[in-house]
Amino acid sequence: MLRDFQLAIKDGVYRAWAEPNVFNVMPVAPTGSGKTVIVGAIVTEFARPTVAIAHRQELVGQMSLALNRERVPHGIIAPKAVQRQIIALHHDTHGYSCYAYRADVRVAGVDTLPNHDIKDRWLSAVELAVQDEGHHVLRDNKWGKAMAMFPNALGLFPTAHAVRADRQGLGRTADGLVDRLVIGPNCRELINRGFLTDYRLLCPSTDIDFSTVPIGTTGDYSLPKLRAVTHSSNRIVGDVVRHYLKYAGGKLGVTFAVDIEAASELANAYNAAGIPAQVITAKTPLAVRGQYMRQFRNRALLQLVSVDCLGEGVDVPAIEVISMVRKTASFQLYAQQFGRALRIMVSEEANAVWHTYTDEQRLAFIEASGKPKAIIIDHVGNCMFHGLPDVPQEYSLERWESKSRRNSDAIPLRACAQCMQPYERYRVACPYCGYQPELAGRGTPEQVEGDLVELDPSVLKAIRGEVNKIDGPCYPPTSQPDYVQKAVRRNHAERQEVQGVLRSIMALWGGWRKHMGESEREQQKRFYLTFGVDVITAQTLGAKEAGELAARITAQLNAHNIIEAKPT
Repeated sequence: MLRDFQLAIKDGVYRAWAEPNVFNVMPVAPTGSGKTVIVGAIVTEFARPTVAIAHRQELVGQMSLALNRERVPHGIIAPKAVQRQIIALHHDTHGYSCYAYRADVRVAGVDTLPNHDIKDRWLSAVELAVQDEGHHVLRDNKWGKAMAMFPNALGLFPTAHAVRADRQGLGRTADGLVDRLVIGPNCRELINRGFLTDYRLLCPSTDIDFSTVPIGTTGDYSLPKLRAVTHSSNRIVGDVVRHYLKYAGGKLGVTFAVDIEAASELANAYNAAGIPAQVITAKTPLAVRGQYMRQFRNRALLQLVSVDCLGEGVDVPAIEVISMVRKTASFQLYAQQFGRALRIMVSEEANAVWHTYTDEQRLAFIEASGKPKAIIIDHVGNCMFHGLPDVPQEYSLERWESKSRRNSDAIPLRACAQCMQPYERYRVACPYCGYQPELAGRGTPEQVEGDLVELDPSVLKAIRGEVNKIDGPCYPPTSQPDYVQKAVRRNHAERQEVQGVLRSIMALWGGWRKHMGESEREQQKRFYLTFGVDVITAQTLGAKEAGELAARITAQLNAHNIIEAKPT
């Protein structure tokens, strides 16, 4: 039985396909929201020749298992050894296999498809092509070329986030093939409704300096240099094991490592500390992977140390703690790794009727479960780089610029030096333990992040002096011709007029933030961190800059339906 939000996504896909010239649809829903279930329902209802494409053998296996669970006869386009491993998994998991070599429904590895017999009439008969982790699909890459093998197929490209680290656009008018997005609920909405588990995030300090690692053309860090700086750490391995034991000892965890060497070192350290661990990589045979997963579910293994796998398309509800030891500039990868621990952990009986409960009942079940909160231990500052993954994101099918922000409300985070929990930098003190960090400088608004209380009094006086000049009368130079003096007066009047509009909008913004419970200091800091200018300097801007700032503030107010109340 699909849950209400899953039904809404499925219906949205059908509505999109019904529109003129819409062929490829991308449903977007967070990790753990059940995209595989939605896709399975669509494939079953479609009841026509279908292909489901994935880019790694474990994901091909997972899709095949999902079809096998629903008793859908299907073929497997993969190397013979992989086929045998997947069929064995069918029997180990379900006690039967629905593998059928010439079935109308088939799962395929994207790297195996190009070797498929081009004379196979099934290719032109396929009417639905599912591309797992659809954000991979671009017109000219291997996923796009795989799609071209099915000229008569509609496309279904599910993903957790419709964004690529390399900033290329997923839309047909940009670099990809998608005609329409279908946006489901965000992560925080599902947490608040009890369909995902809430989390506790810890950010220990690190001795690794990532500032020297460049970001390559893929949009992620240069892997050779990332590996080098990670291996240069004198304490990362010990910190990972120590913090796991302190905050999550005995819980089922996945640790994401930068390479096999680092993973092996971490696994050895876990085992030496009495924490049963195994390394799992993209090259781990499916049979061995299945063995590890069974041991993990049975708690014979407490840690899986992952390299380039378990980040996408993996459904392991038992995961209770994630340790991040792999720095990434990819929001998609970061959010997917984070989301591995957010699936609820309740009994199969409760999960089967989960959709029948109210939100309050679901939250009560989770609170009483073995995983009331997931634990995320970020050893490499991923959350500082990206922000929290449950903040609502803005998506577009077009390319996005490097300086643009997918979410205009996003505020940079600070890790508390005392309790290690991150919080938004606009807060004066840590909301978890009350610790208030000392500021290093007071000479500029940038040094205190717009906190005017902390600004050096002489600097604050000088800025306010500029505001007074704008608000006061105009004194054009008398030595200049009349036309010059008139221009100066005209510019001064225009600046005052635009400043009046800006200040009115700033006042509305401040009233909104006050209503949300923020102090004046917190409002000042949030304003600076959101708009890049402090509230006093904003009142000294020229007409053009003031107008642009007013438009940005207005856009945020409109996004939250904040309007000025008119007197009755």
